[in-house]
This record gives sequence, C-alpha cells and structure tokens, in this order.
Amino acid sequence: MKSLKNTIKTSIWLSLGLMLTILGSCKKEDSMKELGAAPTAAQVQFTATPTTTNANIINFKSTSPGFKAIWDFGNGATAEGTDAQASYPLAGTYTVKLTIVTDGGYASSTKTVVVVNTNPAMLTDPAFTTLSGGLSNLTGKTWVIDQTQQGHLGVGPIGSQFPDWYQAGPNEKATNGFYDDEMTFNMNALKYTYVNNGTTFANASNAPGIGGPTGSDDPTVNYTPATNLTWLVTTVNGIKYITISNNGFIAYYLGVSQYQILSLTDDEMWLRCLDKSNAGNAWYLKLIRKGYVRPVVPPVQKPMQAANLTDDFQNTATFNWTAENMDYTRSYDNPSKFPVNTSAKVGYYEKRTGADGQYGNLNVTMPYRFDLTTKNKIKLKVFFPGGNDFTLVHPTVSIKLQNSLLGGNAWTTQLEVVKTITPAQYNTWVELEFDYSSWASQTLYDKIVVQLGGEGHPNPGIFYIDDFEFK
Repeated sequence: MKSLKNTIKTSIWLSLGLMLTILGSCKKEDSMKELGAAPTAAQVQFTATPTTTNANIINFKSTSPGFKAIWDFGNGATAEGTDAQASYPLAGTYTVKLTIVTDGGYASSTKTVVVVNTNPAMLTDPAFTTLSGGLSNLTGKTWVIDQTQQGHLGVGPIGSQFPDWYQAGPNEKATNGFYDDEMTFNMNALKYTYVNNGTTFANASNAPGIGGPTGSDDPTVNYTPATNLTWLVTTVNGIKYITISNNGFIAYYLGVSQYQILSLTDDEMWLRCLDKSNAGNAWYLKLIRKGYVRPVVPPVQKPMQAANLTDDFQNTATFNWTAENMDYTRSYDNPSKFPVNTSAKVGYYEKRTGADGQYGNLNVTMPYRFDLTTKNKIKLKVFFPGGNDFTLVHPTVSIKLQNSLLGGNAWTTQLEVVKTITPAQYNTWVELEFDYSSWASQTLYDKIVVQLGGEGHPNPGIFYIDDFEFK
C-alpha cells in the first residue's frame, strides 16, 4: 500500500512540473488578441458618383474602416468590395445601404440616390415594349382576361408547367367580377394601373388578404386597388417574370405579385404564378390586349368511325391505355381462375391513397370520334376483392365517353354509365355491359375513361379487370 501511495505522489508532481514547463514556454504573442471597438454608423461613409458617360450608372466608393464592405443598392442588386457600381435604368429615388465589417463588429448607414431620368436604352428586354406599347405609347397598353378561351384561369401541381387539374371553360366565370378587370402597363415610369370596376375575383384561401371572407368558394370581393403601383420585367435563371410593386396583382387574387411569362405576343399573354396559401398549387392566367378580336378558326374535327376496340390484357391489344394518377399493371396473374373468367392474365387496377388518387383512371383517346349509331355498348369483366374497405372506397365501375378537345374540362359534357358491385359479387368475376344506345345521335366523343372505386375521395382500393370490348 505504501509503495502505491508513493507512486501516486510521484506522478502528481511530474504532471505539475510538465504543466509549468509548457506554460513557461508560451510566448506573449501566442495569446488571443483583444477585439477592437465596434464601428459606429457615423464611421460608415461612402460616395456616389454618376459615370461621365451615363448618369444612370453610379460608382460607389466606401471611405470607411474595416475589412469588408457590403452594398445594397436599393434596386434589387447587391455587391461586396470597397468600390462598386450599380445601374438604375428607371428614374426614381433609391436608398443605398452600406454595411462595413471590422474586427470589432459591423455597422451600417444609408444614403439616398436620386435618378432624374429614365434611360430607355437600358431597358433592353423586348418584353417591356410588348407589354406596354413602348415609351411612345403615353397611355400604356391595357390587357383583359381572355374569357372566351379554354384555360383562361387554371391550376395544376407546382411541379408542372401546365394547368393539369383544372381549366376554366369559355365564359365560365362571367358572374364573378372577373372579366371587367383591366390591367394597364405603361413604360413611362413603369406605372401599373389595375381597374376592377369595384370588385375583384379572389381565391378562397387568399381572399382575406384583400378583405374578403374565409370559406370554401372563391368569392367576389369589394376592393379598391392601390394607385401607386409599378411593374418590372426581370429574368432569373433564364425565366422571365413580371413583378408588380406594393403587393399588386393581376385580376385573380392569390396573394402573390410575381408572374412567370410562359408566352407573350403583341396581342396575347399566358402567365403562371404561385399560391400564397397553398404551396403545392400553380395558377395560370390567359390575357389579351383590350380590343383584340381573335380570328375565328374552325375546329378540325376528327373523322367518325365505329369503334372496334378489344383488350384481353394478355395478348396484343388494338390500343394502349393511359394510367392517370393510379397504378396499373398489364398481364397480371388472375387472382381467381373460375367462371366467368379463366384467363391466365388480367389487368391490375389500384386506386391510390390521398388527394393524388381522387380522380385516378385508365383512359384512351382515339384518332376518331365514335359513331354510336353503329357501336354503342361496352363490355368489361371486373373482380372486386372483399378485402377492400367498401365503407370508404366505392364498389362502383364507371365508364365515361368524353370529348378530348375540351382538355381539362372534358368531364363537363361526358356520357357516363355507372355500375355497382353488390357484396354478393365480391371475390368473383362479374361481366358488365355499359349501354350508350340512348345517346346514339351524339358525335362529340373520342375518349374512353374507365374508373373503379369511385372518385372525389382519397381512399385506396385494389381491383382487377379483363376482356374489355367496344365493338
């Protein structure tokens, strides 16, 4: 025990000696330097000098201490460095902010820069002239909603560049205070004027932003637009945008002020914008120049033909299905090889869970319109597994004939026949017939939609189909 105690004492003294040796070897200059005093706003000084060749381009120079100078030029541009330069194509008053950084901290100060004249030569993007008619057009150019065109208002998923979910039909919003709105873009001082004749059509989720009510339907809101609005065209990563100042907007209120230009001509404009309250949505607006009359172009009609379509989901079919927001497998093993279907392979149809699958379906669009005077009955075999929760998913089979020329609104004039599968028919094959003979005189339809499990709800379901016939 005595030996162990002596060993511990010896180790302690050796450690203390080593520490003293190390501390003694440290030089004074190795210790941490003290930080300097933090700079003050009064120390942040800079000059602003117009260039001799262009008064709208200004050179800035920091005369402040510090190792970094950070500039905010008040025109949306920023820079770093003692010397910097900024361009101001538009007349106006700009607040320039300089921030300096020293070893003691940072401080900022601002200075007002007045640009007397707009320099149109610096507004080189042709979109400025197309939108406004140019500097010579002192009253600017007025645009209105293109109400007679399909999709003048539309919405789709944020990841798309098209209104996949909904497109307003011609004159669909005639009673919503939407079509009498006028948007005027003037290149002189880039003034933007929004005249709504007393009311603005607003998105339901965003309507409170302009004093509208909360609710599930898009309201028409009594609203007085601001009069101090300006506009600007900018390009970000190759994408061109219109931005309205002071929370201004174009016709349909969504709580945003920036619009992507999808297409722009002297007479027509197609815009895309986001949705402040619904991050997953992208909205679309079509506008035309006020007074523009679009040339009437007769639609090109597809030829009429009697359908002769079959698919046994095993051999080569006479057409190809498109799976829209659902999961489909062709030539899937038959889950029950008993009458009325002993085929080895069938079609697998799965309705998705959630909002994405609410309107899922199989569909096909043909290069001709269906002659229903000759062929007007569709047959289909279906198998509904009893394991589905039919208190949530509907035990129905719907086949619809649609006019594809109506795009996202094809459903508005569709012919639909719905069949309900009874509990006694679960877990067995059922052959169904869909009769369109009462619509034999109709000549609009070129698209077939097959939908199992109902629509308008987020509940999943698994089904099987076989032996489709339209002949």
